[in-house]
Amino acid sequence: MRTSLTARRLSKAALLLAGLTAVAFTGACGGTGTESADGKTVTVYSADGVGGWYKSQFDAFTKETGIAVNLVEAGSGEVVNRVDKEQSNPQADVVVTLPPFIQKAKQSGLLQPSGIDTAAVPAAAKDAEGTYVTLANNFLCFIANPAVDASALTWEDLLKPEYKGKLQYSTPGQAGDGTAVLVLLQQLRGKQGALDYLAALQANNVGPSSSTGKLQAKVDKGELLIANGDVQMNLTTVKEKGSKFNVFFPATAGKRATVAVPYMMGLAKGAPHKDAATELMSFLMAPPAQAKLGPEAFAVSPRTDVPAPADGGPAAALKGVEVVPVDWNKVLTELDADVAAYQKATGS
Repeated sequence: MRTSLTARRLSKAALLLAGLTAVAFTGACGGTGTESADGKTVTVYSADGVGGWYKSQFDAFTKETGIAVNLVEAGSGEVVNRVDKEQSNPQADVVVTLPPFIQKAKQSGLLQPSGIDTAAVPAAAKDAEGTYVTLANNFLCFIANPAVDASALTWEDLLKPEYKGKLQYSTPGQAGDGTAVLVLLQQLRGKQGALDYLAALQANNVGPSSSTGKLQAKVDKGELLIANGDVQMNLTTVKEKGSKFNVFFPATAGKRATVAVPYMMGLAKGAPHKDAATELMSFLMAPPAQAKLGPEAFAVSPRTDVPAPADGGPAAALKGVEVVPVDWNKVLTELDADVAAYQKATGS
């Protein structure tokens, strides 16, 4: 999920908790969290959400190459914050996070050109200097407990008193999907309009969350009625865990809109296992692995030679929804100021 000023302020306790959560996850994923017999390994720091696809692809990679994969998962901002703090003793080989955090990672000198073949990926989906590339396309959404009829919910509906203490969204500046909420509202309402709306929404908001993924279980159990999410992660959770929530896109004047929040991958500067890392990156970007993004992760490959998933995947969820274009480099240059304004407006 690079660090904004907000991400730097994360408490040591929160970072430790994220680390413990990540370690627990690596233990649960077959083929991760260990070294191969000859000691070959590669470590991936990743934004959460594509665990099922990772598991199958990391297992296949290890079987093919003998190289084990260690996976550390956390929120988008936390991932890059950890890489930043470890600069004097790099641990990560591969970094996967959402925009604008991947752009911040580059700006902060945390990435290096990987040299992998990205010719089949459009220019808009990769860095011109080769420091990062889109691994999987994904889109911001919201989720609702089945007790709520989300089919016609508007942004204004989310302000209703009935959602007080039953709504939560991940924190802009810390989580990629949370940052996307702020960015989308800026596109729809302008910067001041977005702040005014989020200030009003704060009356219903449970509080900050550095990870969007953690909100899914709360909505499933009914602890929350509404939360933000992303299409890929939410549809995967419904399929794999049988979670009971519905994906929706709040409407404005009868129109529904979203922004793309792709998983983007880069080679960490000072990667301890650079050769193994680039081998893994090439493996994940190759057509066989990319073709599994749809059926295994409800994501869309950025490669022009990999067909989009069949109906019933992301395409079905996005039917009738406008994808608003975003200049993430511009978002990055203004992010610290925007997050500071957000904190002031919401009192968070």
